[in-house]
Amino acid sequence: MRLVTHVHESSERPGALVEHDGTTRVVDLAGVAATTLDILTDPALADAARAAIEAADPALLPALDDVRLAPPVRPGQVLAIGYNYEGHRGPSRDGSLPSTPNVFVKTRNALSGPHDDVVLPRVPAAVDYEGEIAIVVGRRMVDVAEADALAHVAGYTLYDDVTARDWQHATSQWTLGKNFTGFGQLGPAVVTVDEAGDLTGVELEVERDGVVVARATTAQMVFPVARLLHLLSQVIPLEPGDVVATGSAAKTPEASASHVPMADGDAVTITATGLGSLTTRFVSPTTSGEPS
Repeated sequence: MRLVTHVHESSERPGALVEHDGTTRVVDLAGVAATTLDILTDPALADAARAAIEAADPALLPALDDVRLAPPVRPGQVLAIGYNYEGHRGPSRDGSLPSTPNVFVKTRNALSGPHDDVVLPRVPAAVDYEGEIAIVVGRRMVDVAEADALAHVAGYTLYDDVTARDWQHATSQWTLGKNFTGFGQLGPAVVTVDEAGDLTGVELEVERDGVVVARATTAQMVFPVARLLHLLSQVIPLEPGDVVATGSAAKTPEASASHVPMADGDAVTITATGLGSLTTRFVSPTTSGEPS
């Protein structure tokens, strides 16, 4: 299933994406569960959701273009990983692979949905994008063995770890640069593990204004999903609905050489095999109508 959270009369409801005659449509699952997370974590509700999707007449469903999506889940915590792809490993004294992942936290105010614009800060900030695959936890994880880790995954989605590079590198800690409001776009859908598989051979690609600026496959991950979850759960309990953003691919040499910070009207699109696409649109506070 491709599960979403959609907005109906100012309330958030669970739903699913289906294809019909070349158009993506939305099945409302409010009659099945209160939240998308309930469906992701309860096998009986998941079965009921599948039945509701199968019973729906796709010709009568609203097109995704006519529906507003919220973040598919609202995680208790978002843990993000730096330097997790070959070619984007960060500083190393001897070129060896690290034994411990580079972990940082994205705070709750950073969360935004797939149809939310990312509002550029009012203060000077060199804003950048980082297209990533995100894990959605389905079962509580405490010191889980690597061999058992994938059984605790509910599904996968996409994440833009938006970052203000100057604020990120102003101190030894990355927190301020990573956590301006809206700097963690999540979605559009959580693809359940029965459909997404174990991410083997998934290609991750990022386009900026129509030009490919980053590309990698999950085979290039320094810490693959199972290893990553095992290591994290040794230290931090992971709860159902928590999100782990698995890191971004390095920019292409051409993109790195020509990179300029994001500006009003810029857009990036993150695509991963089987997980769909997530487009981040950047707007100035003036364009967004955000109060001063």
